[in-house]
Amino acid sequence: MGYRIAVAGATGNVGREMLAILDEREFPVDEIVALASRRSQGTEVSFGDRTLKTQDIERFDFAGFDMALFAIGSGPTQEHAPRAAAAGCVVIDNSSLYRYAPDVPLIVPEVNPDAVEGYAKRNIIANPNCSTAQMVVALKPLHDRARIKRVVVSTYQSVSGAGKDAMDELWLQTKGIFVPGQEVAPKKFTKQIAFNVIPHIDVFMEDGTTKEEWKMVAETKKIMDPKIKVHATCVRVPVFVGHSESINIEFEDPLDEDEAREILREAPGVMVVDKREPGGYVTPVECVGDFATFVSRIRTDPTVENGLAMWVVSDNLRKGAALNAVQIAELLGRRCLKKG
Repeated sequence: MGYRIAVAGATGNVGREMLAILDEREFPVDEIVALASRRSQGTEVSFGDRTLKTQDIERFDFAGFDMALFAIGSGPTQEHAPRAAAAGCVVIDNSSLYRYAPDVPLIVPEVNPDAVEGYAKRNIIANPNCSTAQMVVALKPLHDRARIKRVVVSTYQSVSGAGKDAMDELWLQTKGIFVPGQEVAPKKFTKQIAFNVIPHIDVFMEDGTTKEEWKMVAETKKIMDPKIKVHATCVRVPVFVGHSESINIEFEDPLDEDEAREILREAPGVMVVDKREPGGYVTPVECVGDFATFVSRIRTDPTVENGLAMWVVSDNLRKGAALNAVQIAELLGRRCLKKG
């Protein structure tokens, strides 16, 4: 016996990935519907070997549906998520709207699965920011062993995190550099993204951090431990898919690089590729389409007591968004909404 599932935002990058991953992981589905805005109504999307026509989310009745995976942004989510939740359908939301609400669980299943029990307060579960999700998957097993005091992270985030228009801008700008007269001015980004890096994601806050950087701090504390100090610098890079992170960690207790490497090899959702030779690490191109969070370049930081550094790479459309949402749905099914 399976579930009745709705995927909202099914025509977007993340929505399409949600449908693909539900099929790949053989999620038990009795009925699945694809939802989109009215202007995209009737657009065809794939679910395995089936073709679904999107329905208008404005007119959709969520009554009788078990779960809805939302990938539609904060504005539409604010309108439709409460409506779905009130109809008895549990919303798993990929936007930032509910992440910081104290009565909404923010979940990465490998890290804080027990938090799923809190879904019933509002019938809503939040999916974390893409850069946070992959980081905490790598940090949690090390935190359990040696207690993390402080994290300094610099991100190298792909343009797909900003949507399809951002991917198109990178593609067109790259071509325009080589074809005189076809230059493309920045529109989605504040500066040229082709052959460039931009240390600015989301809006600036009063203290000089960006909202993306603030999200990493707040979400890590909520998901893992409010005592952990986090400092982030978030950078957009000319990569289509796959976020990378350079992470420096300071622990309360001693933890050498060899033990850390072995802990991570056994950790759920983590794949260690760490050979100290040319090519003995993972780059964004290699992680695309994979479920794992890859960890490389694990090494001691001798400048602080109990310090380690590592390189973490993941497909941001998967673990950073769609995969994590499907894993939450699987967890919710096992723990709370059992069928049969």
